[in-house]
Amino acid sequence: MAFLQWTKDLDTGINVIDSQHKRIVDYINELDAVNVTRNRGEINRVLDELVDYTVTHFAFEESLQEKAEYPFIKAHRRVHEIFTKKVVEFQNRAKAGENVAPEILSMLKTWLVNHIKGDDADYVESVKRSLGDQKHAEQSGWLGSALKKFFR
Repeated sequence: MAFLQWTKDLDTGINVIDSQHKRIVDYINELDAVNVTRNRGEINRVLDELVDYTVTHFAFEESLQEKAEYPFIKAHRRVHEIFTKKVVEFQNRAKAGENVAPEILSMLKTWLVNHIKGDDADYVESVKRSLGDQKHAEQSGWLGSALKKFFR
């Protein structure tokens, strides 16, 4: 069984965001799996990929909020900044040889679920209005360009 299961209550209803959140869950589960091996190189590799992807996701999410003129973007961006700073500290400890996987896994499981259900849920309606028809927006226009910019 996976360390963190995706459940329907984590869906925002914004397909592109839900896909990215699911990818973050996949990275968390991969980190849990490599932690069992105690292979520090693999743990650090997955941790680095998880952090890189998450930071890119944050930038993408914030660009959607800007486009939607979400009124609380500064507060949301600040939450992302604080989280990123904390995770970079874990990365630095891992690079110094410490096994941070159990600690970061526990933190990630709680933080991600709370962030999606709380902070992210707050911007959903603004972004949905801005996107209009998601299927069309993902294939062309501003959203398609943003996806290429952030996730080549």
